[in-house]
Amino acid sequence: MDARCWSMGVSRLDVFYRRLLLTKLFIGGWGKPEDLKRIFEFRKIIGDREKCKSLVPEDYPVYITKTEEHSDCQVHNGFFISPLEHLVPGILPQEAVKARFQFIVPKRWQKNRPVCIHLAGTGDHFFWRRRTLMARPMIKEAGMASLLLENPYYGYRKPKDQLRSCLKNVSDLFVMGGALILESTVLLRWLHGEGYWPLGMTGISMGGYMASLAVTNWPKPIPLIPCLSWSTASSVFTTGVLSKAVNWAELEKQYAINSVYEEEIINLLEYCGADSFKMGQDFGRNVDSIEHLLGLSGGDRASVDQYSKAGGEAEGGQGLLFGGGHLLSSVNSSGTSLDSLPRSLHADNTLHRKRTDSAKCSRPSLHRESIGFMKGVMDECTHMANFSVPVDTSLIIVVQAKEDAYIPRTGVLSLQEIWPGCEVRYLNGGHISAYLFKQNVFRQAIYDAFNRFCLKYPNPH
Repeated sequence: MDARCWSMGVSRLDVFYRRLLLTKLFIGGWGKPEDLKRIFEFRKIIGDREKCKSLVPEDYPVYITKTEEHSDCQVHNGFFISPLEHLVPGILPQEAVKARFQFIVPKRWQKNRPVCIHLAGTGDHFFWRRRTLMARPMIKEAGMASLLLENPYYGYRKPKDQLRSCLKNVSDLFVMGGALILESTVLLRWLHGEGYWPLGMTGISMGGYMASLAVTNWPKPIPLIPCLSWSTASSVFTTGVLSKAVNWAELEKQYAINSVYEEEIINLLEYCGADSFKMGQDFGRNVDSIEHLLGLSGGDRASVDQYSKAGGEAEGGQGLLFGGGHLLSSVNSSGTSLDSLPRSLHADNTLHRKRTDSAKCSRPSLHRESIGFMKGVMDECTHMANFSVPVDTSLIIVVQAKEDAYIPRTGVLSLQEIWPGCEVRYLNGGHISAYLFKQNVFRQAIYDAFNRFCLKYPNPH
């Protein structure tokens, strides 16, 4: 690494740590086209708070299965069935249908009965990390309870064919987000019904994204403390250091061979914010530094060059990133049969198919198109501007790392633009150093947000 990394404001530790991770993300590809269609149709509903008021019943069943006694707290283990299984049947892997949680309650409350829900960051399986680094210190420091929800695809909810934390399909991230929005609603309502107050949400890294999405759906003022996350996940997988871990070869192959992605799914993408096309321009300006930073090979460099010269836009007027035109009619809960989707290839001519596949997979613009499609689908399902604005943005305290190489902020709308009135606090250093050594800063931001809530809304209601 040389000085160019620092000129881009990137942590060397972040880059080094990423290189230690040998496994690839999204080895299965984009996910089934019919699953993506169903997810995008559901996103239109869940992105609008008004439409979601009756999605989860007030008395949704939650079960406590075991309680452990500790010197300073009680640890309740519980579960419930994810509402996503009822609303979009079969979209969750069977292992993820049961949502498990730990509820860590102080034996002595200092003031009120505050509870903060913590959503898991990348690689945070089961509950040990959040319980040890956040929940138990919060008991001691502030007498605050914590509820730790296990993410779909993690811990007990991990599919058998998934390798460690590496989601198999791009669509898995969107399913996780939809599930966590609904599951957070279940828990917030349950806690409210049990008399706990005030209630808030937090998460680190991916957990911060998911907590932010969940709060957009909550119809009341609520403290939100997203740590080491930002306004969209698209930059994480297209320009951040994790983009090097993405299995682009498989994604490009599927995008080239199955025309449903660019012919149909693109037409379902609705996000068209002010940062829709900035990514390509900024990527082009920074191509030399990014190429060096990510350690791209010669072949990858050629692909990046093609992408940067095109300014990240689609060729041929296809509207690659965000297609205009009609929206497909709603996909029913059973999904659309893959056999019924239009394909560019037909099984009745194997030789022709192989030649066609080879030509499609070797077209020079394929890498650029795949990056554009990734940005489009990620923005559709993770961009905060595609969801309702939280009821009271003054209760949001964002904690960011100045040199975060995992969560690029260049070229995307800031959270202050999307959520006017929110506070952003910056830490020196990068993503990994903050994750490892700044838990106390995250906890202080939680206390500050809760105190701000109590001053502004002193009476439980």
